[in-house]
Amino acid sequence: MHLNYHYFRFLCPALEPKLLKGRVTSCFSQNKDELVMEFEKYEGGAFHVVAHLVPASTCLYFPEDFKRSRKNNVDIFSELLGQTLSGIELLSFERAFTFQFDSGHVLLFKMHGSRSNLLLFKPGADTPHLLFRNALREDLNLRLEDLSRDLDLGYERFVTLEGNAAQFIPTLGKLPRAWLKNAGYLTADLPKRFQLIQEVLDMLESPLFSVYKGEEGYRLTLLPCGQSLFSSGDPIAAANTYYKYAVVRQSFETEKKQLLKLLNEQAKKTKAYIEKTYEKLEALETSNSPGQLADIIMANLHQIPQGAELVSLYDFYQDKEVEVKLKRDVSPAKFAENLYRKAKNRKKEVKQLEENLASKEAHLSLLLQDIELADGLEHFKELRGFVKERNLLPAKSSTQEVLPFKHFAVEGFDVLVGKSAKANDEMLRRYAWKEDLWLHAKDVSGSHVLVKHRSGLTFPSTVVEHAASLAAYYSKNRNETLCAVIYTPAKYVRKVKGTAPGAVMIDREKTLMVPPVGPSSE
Repeated sequence: MHLNYHYFRFLCPALEPKLLKGRVTSCFSQNKDELVMEFEKYEGGAFHVVAHLVPASTCLYFPEDFKRSRKNNVDIFSELLGQTLSGIELLSFERAFTFQFDSGHVLLFKMHGSRSNLLLFKPGADTPHLLFRNALREDLNLRLEDLSRDLDLGYERFVTLEGNAAQFIPTLGKLPRAWLKNAGYLTADLPKRFQLIQEVLDMLESPLFSVYKGEEGYRLTLLPCGQSLFSSGDPIAAANTYYKYAVVRQSFETEKKQLLKLLNEQAKKTKAYIEKTYEKLEALETSNSPGQLADIIMANLHQIPQGAELVSLYDFYQDKEVEVKLKRDVSPAKFAENLYRKAKNRKKEVKQLEENLASKEAHLSLLLQDIELADGLEHFKELRGFVKERNLLPAKSSTQEVLPFKHFAVEGFDVLVGKSAKANDEMLRRYAWKEDLWLHAKDVSGSHVLVKHRSGLTFPSTVVEHAASLAAYYSKNRNETLCAVIYTPAKYVRKVKGTAPGAVMIDREKTLMVPPVGPSSE
């Protein structure tokens, strides 16, 4: 609920005594998708507002001190420098609020999950002229008056909506909706449903904020929490603690998990090698030596007809007749000589396997020790030192984002092609906008393709055909002459819970026949 309207109802008033009449002394970014604003008041020191807009971990936090690096940073919204904050306004029933400045400029904090952004409006302007995350071009069409809304929370409206909680109060968010479901909301009658809605709203009116760890990671909630890591009536302290856990701690845990995964994979491979080596040694030690067969051939050399390929010879090791296969065009004596050489090589092989086995067992012992040590690490400094000392993994930035798609530019339109089935789901969840065009090869597995919408423009047929050719190329039909490709606006594509990665339900699709054509330089 850290991006929820009901949380912002407490956060915005708490920020006012910290920020009102404060002067913007700096506004910059030194990490991708993170904006830092510093306010200075005549009575007191500086106060920082940090918008951490990394899609996977979007949040706001307010550090007492923030060290600006000497390089690799850039000033953002420079026209706000020196301006004084005159007001903070929460938009009614919306995950957004504004900073209003004496000059008339308005800075909108649009906290819409992975599509969060900061938008700067000139004095009196209806639409923004600057965005922090420029990739979200559709935000240039946002109007402040369209975001704020009034909701009638009376019983009559609730009845007309047939008790649909999401329509009645869309700002509830995931955690309150889960609470309603667990309370039997879906099977209750309308009066009981309305009563449950009132109960959850009453809880959201109580200024007690808790941070806890659930199945999906760290969460901030206004609801009762029995296993909280942190609880406070201060929304600013709650925001800072949530950032500490959800971003910093989560990044540490992710890196630690990757390290343990690497070590366990190495241990698994080493164990498999040791097991196979023991099996090979046992097979070599229990099977007859090629030297024995050579002895039998040499002892019976005078009985072997010239040119014979299969002969019956007396095996004095087992005291019985055995059949021996010989090689064509190789004399029995030469064949026996080759067998003696193999017997000699077998001894060398056994010795080498025993040496390898000792080395691998020692390596496995060290790996198991490393796994135990790594599992006990609790801080980034310990983790990075451990990794560096053992030369296990390059240290990675906790905010580094790997895009789940290939990107192409077609006649000024951005075309995104999913890299895998899981990447298709991620691209649809995090990067698709309802007006984007979605394409996929018909009836076969392949990449999802998105053509990003451009405000005021329709998709040219040449762009649609090009994107369709990419969808065909990145599918199992890439070797066909022609391929059927379906397409529809992204708002008609939905992921059904529990389905396989990449599987979706679609409506209102159209079909296009195109040849599979890949990028010119792949």
